[in-house]
Amino acid sequence: MSAVNAIKTPASVIATRVPRYLVTIRIWESLYALPFCFMGMVLAADGWPGWSVFIWITVALSGVRTLGMSANRFLHRKEDVANPRTASRHLPAGLLKAWEVFGLMVIGTGVFFYAAFQLNGLALALAPVAAAYVVLYSLAKYHTWACHFVLGSALAISPSAAWIAVNGRLDPEPVLLSLAVALWAGGFDVIYGCADIEFDRSYGIYSLPKRFGISAALWTTKVMHIGAAAALLALGIWMDLSFYYFIGWAIAVGLLALENSLVRADDLSKLRSPLFQYNSVISLVLLLFTILAIAL
Repeated sequence: MSAVNAIKTPASVIATRVPRYLVTIRIWESLYALPFCFMGMVLAADGWPGWSVFIWITVALSGVRTLGMSANRFLHRKEDVANPRTASRHLPAGLLKAWEVFGLMVIGTGVFFYAAFQLNGLALALAPVAAAYVVLYSLAKYHTWACHFVLGSALAISPSAAWIAVNGRLDPEPVLLSLAVALWAGGFDVIYGCADIEFDRSYGIYSLPKRFGISAALWTTKVMHIGAAAALLALGIWMDLSFYYFIGWAIAVGLLALENSLVRADDLSKLRSPLFQYNSVISLVLLLFTILAIAL
């Protein structure tokens, strides 16, 4: 190898590896969770909490999402190779090594803990609990068909965590928002479980579609999403938010209903629809109109 190539090699490795790391932790899924986190933040502060709190909440969520998604990829690396839907992901495809993904877990944990330390004592005290949960939820599908609810509750930590970061305490309001997120996200995970039903049956993975069938699973999702919509409506009424919040709620619920209408027990082809890949649009709508409700 020439001296020039030797010099260029580290940079080229970084240039190819970093995008793979970002795809592995699925940035677009973080964008789905981030607006709900910021909703908890602005509701707790009744406005803008200040740059310091905003930055450290963002860093904390980025760290814990990196930990959670990396752990998911690391713990599921064997079945991801066997599952046609996931075989092209970077770890099963050999584009990343297992130790690299484990390294992302370590980095994510360190970033999360440091950000929690910068926020307040309660945030730091609860950080190990949150970190353990976002790792261990990945194992739920090996033990129970209720794994979708476990995943939803893992994502639901963020609004309540943001409230704690702002106020240093946990009140009932963010718990209601977290319930909405748990039902919202868990319902979508049930839908995605329908696409994996044959693999789950052959590989011994637990899921609600496998246990009760696709038709029952889709009805369960509808009930969960109705519950999420009701929780978000109750939150707006409870906190006496202005009509802007309810406009955003109506738009988000309309998009949610549209997504549910796209999938049927005998036709899951619409799961590839852009709507299902960009759920962050819905949460961004909710965040935007929540900000308007507080600011105007």
